[in-house]
Amino acid sequence: MTLSPDSMVIHKNGIEFRSATPFSEWTEMTMTLRSPGDGGKVHCSGVVIACTGNKHAGYHVSMVLTGLSKQAQARLTTIAHTQLG
Repeated sequence: MTLSPDSMVIHKNGIEFRSATPFSEWTEMTMTLRSPGDGGKVHCSGVVIACTGNKHAGYHVSMVLTGLSKQAQARLTTIAHTQLG
């Protein structure tokens, strides 16, 4: 799945995004986040902690990111601040 920057919100320890398909709570995922500003990437893993919505309106998925290195945490914080503009 590829998400556009405007379809997600990145926090310092998590991510929220819209999805056409639901995800079960406690689903583990690995992803790569790319900064729209400088193209820098963060490879990370996370766990779905909430998924609300329905097949007609779409789903709102909340994930907590796990096992971030200090470098990945710093990059993620930069990406989150870039979103705030």
